Amino acid sequence: MSFDPGPEIRLHSLYTYRDIDRRFWEEHLEEWVPQELADAHVHIVHPRYQVETLTEEMKRDYWVNELMDMQDVETAEHCYRTLFPGRKVTCLAFGFPGLGWEIEGANLYLSEELPKRGWLSLAVIRPTWVAGQIEWWLRQPGIIGVKPYYTLIGYDRSTRDRYIESSIFDFLPHHQLEVLDHHHAWVTLHVPHADRLGHPGNIREIREIRRRYPSIILVIAHFGRSYTLPHAEEGLLPLADDPGLYFDNSAVLNPEVHRLALEHIGPDRILYGTDNPVFYMRGRRQWSGRTYVNRTSHPFYFNKDRESPDIEATYTLYTYEALRGFKTACQQLGLGSRDVARIFNGNARELFARANRQLKNID
Repeated sequence: MSFDPGPEIRLHSLYTYRDIDRRFWEEHLEEWVPQELADAHVHIVHPRYQVETLTEEMKRDYWVNELMDMQDVETAEHCYRTLFPGRKVTCLAFGFPGLGWEIEGANLYLSEELPKRGWLSLAVIRPTWVAGQIEWWLRQPGIIGVKPYYTLIGYDRSTRDRYIESSIFDFLPHHQLEVLDHHHAWVTLHVPHADRLGHPGNIREIREIRRRYPSIILVIAHFGRSYTLPHAEEGLLPLADDPGLYFDNSAVLNPEVHRLALEHIGPDRILYGTDNPVFYMRGRRQWSGRTYVNRTSHPFYFNKDRESPDIEATYTLYTYEALRGFKTACQQLGLGSRDVARIFNGNARELFARANRQLKNID
């Protein structure tokens, strides 16, 4: 397929789709990305539900705060059409999991808008909610599960990571897990702890969830925040032998991490995800041991060590860099088109159908 260079297309917030992105898609992705995609990890929420004004100090505290302009449904549709030309895209979306947002309104917005497009959503939930509240959300159109998060334990304007060392059960308590298990609901889990998935508490508690609540569709987000190979080895390998545990690959650019996951978890338990709108950012990620740095051409606070203008001019979107990292791993392992299609679409579709069937049976 040949692309007309055309003008820049606005994506969202600071970002545009440029000729270099069209060329990148044509050279690296057009012949490889399947015709149908299911994005199992994307943030969609109307900006009107943001109740907190981010200060410059808050943006300095956590790099994602600088990228927190949320996309509404129409913007997400436009960006899917632009980034994945000629593809049929569906998604499992949720709002921004933080107390700077009106959570209930944002959840209802998705429940009203996404079913019109054949898309599904997860309800962002607070750990203080009682069992009946969780069940109420599971009754709403298009909602097949929940998105818990440790920042929802309590509000702290000074730092996003006040509760990062919490137990999973501090923000996903047992009375909620019982309801979710009863209804075979979906949970996308962003693990706590600075040590990421490999923290002993995470390994122990994920195993406990799988043992006590086996009917939950449990998906570990971002390969457990395993963005470097050492973190992937520490976190993914101890959990690789559980055939009922799933992972999404959103926000992972490192081909070594993708390869380890493909080798040890296998293509039947990995789901594709973008983590957009964060990954409309333009740039690349580099790794050294257990650390990584996000390069970008925009003067964000976190972007302190800039590369040369000549290098920055070659940047494409993080969404595309993540796809290239995944493609590299698939090619290194000789993964066939059938397995690739399962990760991009088939696995998520099967789990969507499973969750939907069970939730239809709620009285």
